[in-house]
Order: sequence, then C-alpha cells, then structure tokens
Amino acid sequence: MTSERPLLARFGLGFVLAASLTLSACHSAHVEVTVENHTDGLIRLLEVDYPSASFGADSLAAGAVMHYRIQLQGRGPVRVQYSGEDNHQTQAQGPNLSEGQEGKLEIVLEPGGKAEFHPQLTVTGSRE
Repeated sequence: MTSERPLLARFGLGFVLAASLTLSACHSAHVEVTVENHTDGLIRLLEVDYPSASFGADSLAAGAVMHYRIQLQGRGPVRVQYSGEDNHQTQAQGPNLSEGQEGKLEIVLEPGGKAEFHPQLTVTGSRE
C-alpha cells in the first residue's frame, strides 16, 4: 500500500495541473462598458454600436450610469447615438476596438452632443 500512495499523489497533482491549464486556456476577453449621462437631461433611445453587435436602453436619466459587458469580435469603431430631451439625435464615434481586447471602456455623454471615450484596454492571448 505504501507504493500506491505516491502514485496516487502524483496522479492527483497531475490532474490538478491539467485542470488549471485547461481553465486558464478558456479565458474569454470581455470589456466592461460604462455609459454615464452628464447631459443634464434625460436621454432616450441610447444605442452603443461596437464591432459585430450593439446594446442600448430606452432611456437614461440625467446623472445615471449604465453598465454592460461585451465580448469583441472583429475590428471597428465604437459609436454611440441617442436622442436628447429636445428630440435632437446625437451621434459620436469613439476609438477602434479589436477582438482579443479586454478591460474597461467609459463613455461619458456631455452637454452639447459631445461624448468622451476613456478606454483602458489590453490585448489578451485568447481569441475566444
């Protein structure tokens, strides 16, 4: 029985190492997007377009913050559009995003139809 214990211990250690490598190889790159309404008014029909998809909200109150998690596929710019309280449609284009990037993207909607984009992104080795 003493000879079986080291074999079992080695098998258990090997299993743990294999499972760790498998789990770390399955990491998917995600970007946490935050949209902040600093326009001093309610916005309607908010849409954020990014490579291969989009998300949005029917409305976002003045001072409100919206969070959304995305996974990038392909490459292209991020765009935001919305209607203000005066029903004027505003559009703004931000930075290019690429598949494999992960991190955070803050979009700040400012008065006068302006938008600021603050990306904090890195490129991962994963392409899932």
